[in-house]
Amino acid sequence: MLKILVVDDEQPARSRLKRMLADLPGWTVVGESASGDAALEDIRRLEPDAVLLDISMPGLDGMSLARALDQLERPPVVVFCTAWPGQALDAFDSGAVDYLVKPVRAERLARALDKAARFVQRDAANEAVLTATSGHRTEMIEFGAVACFISEDKYTTVHHDDGEALISESLVELEKLFGDRLLRVHRAALVVRERICGLKREEGGAVRILLDGCDEAPLVSRRCLPTVRRVIKERKAIP
Repeated sequence: MLKILVVDDEQPARSRLKRMLADLPGWTVVGESASGDAALEDIRRLEPDAVLLDISMPGLDGMSLARALDQLERPPVVVFCTAWPGQALDAFDSGAVDYLVKPVRAERLARALDKAARFVQRDAANEAVLTATSGHRTEMIEFGAVACFISEDKYTTVHHDDGEALISESLVELEKLFGDRLLRVHRAALVVRERICGLKREEGGAVRILLDGCDEAPLVSRRCLPTVRRVIKERKAIP
């Protein structure tokens, strides 16, 4: 069971969230806090895996608390629950994994906590996360869900299990971040080694690399093709 703390300065709001949480498997409420200052102490004492956090509270507000949690050795995952829909970008900048607007619907809370659970498991495995921003929408993408990166103009498109998104990191920066977990197949494409499942030659001679669970099949350049073939051969040799 994953532990969760409910933080809101209004008792009815805390009670409603606790009732909804009682119907969600995999989570147990370890406490509730009526202010940001009290929550900081409760988090240190109870060490929850996740926090449902209001923003507008007297004293230490939710945004300030979320940023303060970064100083902890093992900070909990933060899901904001607020009446203010216009602060989502600031919320994600503070490290939150989701942003719920009151009144929170049960199915929306369930989706947010599914995401929170994945982040808890990711942290346990030291898994990396990418941040994609489109307009006023921010998306957190776990590296384990990524199949490939394609460079386009000033941005990079990341193709992942739930679709695709734009990120600001260049392919060179991604190579530095993830090292040999990625393979360069073209000057404009990186693929995740674990996703490689074969090659396909098109009419005209162009070669594309096939990736498990991904419809995108990036082009392989002539320069990179020998290395790609060697990697595929080595992967097939692993029992």
